[in-house]
Amino acid sequence: MLKEERQQIIVEILEEEHKIIATDLSRRLSVSEDTIRRDLKELDKQGLIKRVHSGALRVGPPVVDFTTRQHISSDIKTILAKKAMDFIKDEMVILIDGGTTNLQFVNQLPLTLKATIITNSPPIAMALEDHQDVEVIMIGGTLFKQSMVTLGIDTVEALETMRADLYIMGVYNIDPHIGISVPSISEALVKRKMVNVSAKTLAMVTSDKLDTVSNHIICPTSQLTYLITENVNDRVKKLYDNQEIVVVS
Repeated sequence: MLKEERQQIIVEILEEEHKIIATDLSRRLSVSEDTIRRDLKELDKQGLIKRVHSGALRVGPPVVDFTTRQHISSDIKTILAKKAMDFIKDEMVILIDGGTTNLQFVNQLPLTLKATIITNSPPIAMALEDHQDVEVIMIGGTLFKQSMVTLGIDTVEALETMRADLYIMGVYNIDPHIGISVPSISEALVKRKMVNVSAKTLAMVTSDKLDTVSNHIICPTSQLTYLITENVNDRVKKLYDNQEIVVVS
């Protein structure tokens, strides 16, 4: 089997199974583990997979600007956002960071909601303009234009004085073993602080982000309270159930 053919098979297996172990792949393709490791290293350099200690994970969706992401899987994001409404009650203090799924969530909030919403996302703050009984607290900092959120030491320090009933976390990548991760260390630090100041954390995750990993870990998945997703198979659901996460799919 040619190297290019073998590497294409590896990518196809990973796309179907979401995670591969080097030793298992060696047996399945009848080549040495050293050969598999070289393949994984090359595929990782090409950005086709993400190497981890024992094998590889899928690469998550490409990191693109906020406006572009608004038009990707918008119908699915709306469905996830509607499911999240079951966890929203009047008089809650809700912390919401950036993300197009989170923006869809805000768009689904009833105009009669009475709550306090804290956010570091200008688009989300603006989307709450017509919610007369929602107090909106905008957290300052340096605007990270790609994600349209404020980040930095000012953002983290502002969060020190806040406590939320529920944190709606925007998710880039999630794996039940490795945790929740993002490409940017600045976003990781702010999101980690948001988890720490909130009683519960909810994440709405499209299926292309499941079993993927990025460079900066925010927290273990066990710190999630609710995971709202789509097309989750029994194997993955069990992994989250074992961490006492309420999975809605």
